[in-house]
Amino acid sequence: METILIGYDASPQAEKAFSFGLDLASKYSARLLVASVASPPEPPEMVEIQAVLDSAKEYYEGRFVALRQAAAKLGVPLECQVLVGHPADQIVRLAAELKIDHIVMGHRGRGVIEQWLLGSVARRVLNHAPCTITIVR
Repeated sequence: METILIGYDASPQAEKAFSFGLDLASKYSARLLVASVASPPEPPEMVEIQAVLDSAKEYYEGRFVALRQAAAKLGVPLECQVLVGHPADQIVRLAAELKIDHIVMGHRGRGVIEQWLLGSVARRVLNHAPCTITIVR
């Protein structure tokens, strides 16, 4: 196992998934890639997409500081990215594009209503990912 992708939305479940993935990476001498996804408004407009992306980058960069510190303590290489689109689609695309070995993500994300409207991100990733997946509860 060389690269582990963690789907991260800063929810309590994502924090648990990060801890699990960090431990896994430490044990297997793997590198970590943390991906957070900003969802654009519907229908998308270029001005709105840029505003969403800028806001998401600022929000997640603040959260990534603690993740980078935790990874550095264990000597685990960590890269963090903010993507735009549907979270499940972007995680699956990134996993295929980078030939990720393992995806780790939380069972539930930020909001129950969002999940009801969009469907479960974890379920969609589980059904479409090209690699092993661990869903953390």
